[in-house]
Amino acid sequence: MRASFERENVDLDGQFVLPRPLRRVFRLFMSLGTGRIHFAPHTGSVAAVAFLAATGFYGMSLGGHSQNFAQTTTSAAGFAIEDVKVSGNDQTSEIDILQQLGLDGATSLVALDIGEARKLISEMPWVEDVAVRKVYPGTIEVNLTERKAFAIWQHGSDLSLIEKSGSVIAPLRDNKFSSLPLFVGRDAETAAATFYERFSDWPEIRDRVKAYVRVAGRRWDLMLDNGITIKLPEQDLERAMQVLSTMEEGHQLLERDIAAVDLRLEDRTTVQLTPEAVERRTLVLEARTKALKKQEKIDVEKRI
Repeated sequence: MRASFERENVDLDGQFVLPRPLRRVFRLFMSLGTGRIHFAPHTGSVAAVAFLAATGFYGMSLGGHSQNFAQTTTSAAGFAIEDVKVSGNDQTSEIDILQQLGLDGATSLVALDIGEARKLISEMPWVEDVAVRKVYPGTIEVNLTERKAFAIWQHGSDLSLIEKSGSVIAPLRDNKFSSLPLFVGRDAETAAATFYERFSDWPEIRDRVKAYVRVAGRRWDLMLDNGITIKLPEQDLERAMQVLSTMEEGHQLLERDIAAVDLRLEDRTTVQLTPEAVERRTLVLEARTKALKKQEKIDVEKRI
């Protein structure tokens, strides 16, 4: 093998010859030295600038500044984000999205990371799903699918908007959701939708409910708009509601001066009067007792 290599590098006259891989490089340098190859003007300057630029990009990459550089240069070139078009939004404003993305009027559309933008918007309270699209030279299109508020949930002193699933959307901040049903108590949010749907057979009573109160995670109380409390059983809701509906139709029970109706026991219904009604009833009974005693006295005197 060695003898073969030595023969390859010696010509027929016994003179040394360069190996094949080095011959082309040698001929290139000979051409440069003799002036047979000519470069265009400013080739050296361009090469130097390219080398310095490449070095600069490499340094910025190592220092983590390449994104900032791209941001600045592309914004200056006319690709700054000037408009954000939002569709599908009801509770999420364009200003909310601008703040979430940190857009300041100089942010470059080219340098904007669509994946990161979508992630940031998805973290906003009302957003269920989002699609983000770049429209050059300076527009972002954002299409939202928002969560739907089903009810208000009161836990302690806090009020939150919830979905049908019971998931909390956001704290209640204003009165525009005041028409939603109110559920109160621990675990009320998870059982709210199923319980509420069962009242579709008694709309005249459901329309008067001010709050649905969860008791011990087992049963419900209804707080009516006139202050009356309806205590429902843990089981057999239909039976209890039918009793209440019948008493309301026949005696206008819920229009009377009462504090509560207890329907928890199957064999009897208990009606609790308000303190004022109790006082009035006591006065009536005392007056009736006095009247009876007086009448008895008169009857005795007549017999004598």
